[in-house]
Amino acid sequence: MHVHDLNPKKTLWAVIIFLILIVVGFLTMRSPLMTYEENIAQSIQTVRDTSSYYFYPYELTDVLNHQNKDVVLIDIRNKYEFGQGHIPGAKSIPSFDLAKKNNLEMLKNFQRDRVKVVLYANDQLDATGAWFFFRQVGFKNTYILLGGYDFYAKHASDLKATKKDQNLFLKGISRYNYAEVAKSSTGSVDNQNTSTKPVVFKRRKKATVAAGGC
Repeated sequence: MHVHDLNPKKTLWAVIIFLILIVVGFLTMRSPLMTYEENIAQSIQTVRDTSSYYFYPYELTDVLNHQNKDVVLIDIRNKYEFGQGHIPGAKSIPSFDLAKKNNLEMLKNFQRDRVKVVLYANDQLDATGAWFFFRQVGFKNTYILLGGYDFYAKHASDLKATKKDQNLFLKGISRYNYAEVAKSSTGSVDNQNTSTKPVVFKRRKKATVAAGGC
């Protein structure tokens, strides 16, 4: 089919419908629920300043005694773990539900009201990813509970006593003394045979001379 065989009216209507669809698409396009507010440099700085957003276990005392009402605890573990035990008063929002619209709206309201949102899982490392994500999308009021639920469960009877050990979470824990293990497995050098006496090899003599030899 050549260009001059085309129906001008049909072509015009096709172009008009196409333009209308584009306009309708732009008008009905939904805005994203979240936008990243930090660039790469700011994100790196956020990671370096993580210690500024720690929430220490001893600080839970005032929260549990209802003396500090400006803190909300969010348990990001799954529902089963939450049902097995959790910090009293904590809200259960599994990590895979944190980005749902209703939860984001709730977090926006907390930020507007200047409420601290403390995230916790079994340990602090499990909550770091969720905390970092919220920081990147603009929630500056989020914190990480040091030690997580495991530490709380172990020291729930006397949380104030953990104040003197607040730097414990920032140190590595040595599970094995590898130097001692290596020493006991290889033994002491003094107990090993260090003799340097040379080994003498004796050449075996032939019993008979081969026939035809020189």
